[in-house]
Amino acid sequence: MKVVAINGSARKNGNTDILIKAVFEELNREDIETELIELAGQIIEPCKACFACGGKENCVHKTDVFSEIFEKIKSADGVILGSPVYSANISSNMQALLERAAVVCDMNTGLMQHKVGVSVASVRRAGALQAVDTMNHFFLNHEMFVVGSTYWNMGYGQMPGDVEKDEEGINNMHNLGSNMAFLLKAVEREGK
Repeated sequence: MKVVAINGSARKNGNTDILIKAVFEELNREDIETELIELAGQIIEPCKACFACGGKENCVHKTDVFSEIFEKIKSADGVILGSPVYSANISSNMQALLERAAVVCDMNTGLMQHKVGVSVASVRRAGALQAVDTMNHFFLNHEMFVVGSTYWNMGYGQMPGDVEKDEEGINNMHNLGSNMAFLLKAVEREGK
């Protein structure tokens, strides 16, 4: 089994990275392979609404890293979407990625069916619920199973590393990872 995480932060090794890696710790403990994809330094172009992806199972435009990332998402059993909160929602790169992925999925029904999804948000003060909700809508609208935890999937912090001081947030990420591992294994058993 494999889980791919998309870090939508403009910063590598920041708070969103820390939250994702806390989830990874639990997945790795259960022998689930993980891969982190950083959007930092990348630009994901917005969807062109050409609908040429129908029957192709990926975007036909190859001027950025979207198609490569989407192939990894398609081949994974689970997906973690992580974003810092900018202007009370997800980062612009995460928004562009999700919009393009949604159109590809809409034009090719079933691509994400029965995959397991987790959303996490790093936030200074407010807006994390909107960010998690936005990412969860991608999962829910494409037949994925969404994993929950003991509280909202967020960690508080402004400067890089600050979320490590949010003990409740870090503990929640570990619980989220355990719940994701449980669901991945249950889906695998059911699929056999």
